[in-house]
Amino acid sequence: MRKVKLIIGGVLLLAIVACSDDSTSAVENQPLGEFDTELGIEAVPSSLGKAYRKNFNRYTKVTTPNGGVIHIVAQSNITNEQIVRCRSILQHYLTNYPGSTYGNDKSGVANKMAANKAILTLLNGSDDGKNPVEVNGQPLYENEIQVEGHSWYVNQDYTHRDAAFEEILHMVHDYGIGVDGPNSSPGALPAFQQEIRAAQQNALSNNIWGIGADNAGWIKELTKENSLSQEYLAALIDSYYGLWGAWTSQVSRGMWGLYEPKIRDEIASEDQQGAALMNNKFFHPYLTYNARIDASFTGTFSLAYDASVSYTNHSQYLKDITLLGANDTNVKVNELDNDITGNDGANMVVFSGKKSEYTITNNDGVVEVKDNVADRDGKNTLRKVEQLKFSDEEVVL
Repeated sequence: MRKVKLIIGGVLLLAIVACSDDSTSAVENQPLGEFDTELGIEAVPSSLGKAYRKNFNRYTKVTTPNGGVIHIVAQSNITNEQIVRCRSILQHYLTNYPGSTYGNDKSGVANKMAANKAILTLLNGSDDGKNPVEVNGQPLYENEIQVEGHSWYVNQDYTHRDAAFEEILHMVHDYGIGVDGPNSSPGALPAFQQEIRAAQQNALSNNIWGIGADNAGWIKELTKENSLSQEYLAALIDSYYGLWGAWTSQVSRGMWGLYEPKIRDEIASEDQQGAALMNNKFFHPYLTYNARIDASFTGTFSLAYDASVSYTNHSQYLKDITLLGANDTNVKVNELDNDITGNDGANMVVFSGKKSEYTITNNDGVVEVKDNVADRDGKNTLRKVEQLKFSDEEVVL
C-alpha cells in the first residue's frame, strides 16, 4: 500500500491506493459476479466511473443519514459473504452508541465519509504487491477477510488473519472522524481525534505500542505519513474485540507483538489512556451487527468464551447471529441478549443453567428464553430453532 495526496472539495486527504510494481494494465474483463438483491449486492454503478467498473464486478453501499453513500466494490474472488461482513463491520462502526461521549449520534461521521467520497475496495489475493489495480480507496484483500464460521475464523488462522476491523477502521478514521497534524484531514470529531492522538503519543513514548518497530523504520514511515494515530487505534481496537487472543506466537502482546495488551482485560492495566478511549466514547463494547455463520460450519458455535475454543476470543463479543446452509448446528449463548436465527438443518440452543431457572415463551414460532439468574445468559430471541438444551434437560419446541 502507499498513500498519495488527494484533493476532494478543497480538503486535503490521504488516499490509500492499492498498487504494485507491475505497470501492466489493471485486471481485465472481470467475470460477472453473483448479484444478490436480498443481500444488497449488485453491479458496479456507472456513476463510479470506468476504472471501478473495469476492475470490480460487484458493489454494495452504506447510505448515510443525509442521503450520501459510502461505496464498497469487490473483485471476482471475493465471496458475497465476505462483502456482507465488510459492510456489516462498517455499519457497526457507524451505529449510534446511545449515551456515549462521541458516538451518541454518528451521523456527522457517516455524512463526512460520504462527502469525502470514501470507497472500500475489496481486492483479490493478498497485500503482496501482485494485484495490479490502482484506484482511490481503502484496500482490503481477499486473504484477510474472515467470515464467522468459516475455517479461517474457526481455526483463527493468522496466515489469513482478520484484518477487516483494522482496514475499515482506517477508512472511518481518515474519512470520517478526521486526522490532525501534517496533511490533516479535518473530520467530524476533532475533539475525539485529540484524545486518540494523546493516547497514541503516550503509548509510543511509554513503549506500549510500536514495540520494536522503530528499529525497522516503521515509526519513521508512519510519522512521515501522519499515520501514527490510525495505526495505534487499530491495534487498540483489534485487542479490544479479541482478535489477537488466539495468537500463539506471543503470550501477552497483540498486533504482531507491536501492542502490549493482547486481550481486552489487559488494556485497562497496560494502556490506561487507550482504555479511556474505549470507555463509553464511540466504540460499542460488543459487535452490533448480525453475524452470518458460514454454511460450512458444523457442531456448536459458541458465543460464550471458552479458553479451549480459539475463535471464542472474538465471538464472545457477538450478540446476534444467523446460521446459514443446512448443517445441523448448535449455538451456545453468552450474556448479551442474543438474537439467534436457525438454518435449514436441526438447530439447538444451549444454555448454562437448569430449565427451572428460565422463563420460556413462544409467540408464533418466535421463542423467547429469559434467564432469571442475573448476569448469565440474558434474554434470548430465537427463530427457526427446534430444541433447547439446559444443564438438566432438553426441550423440543
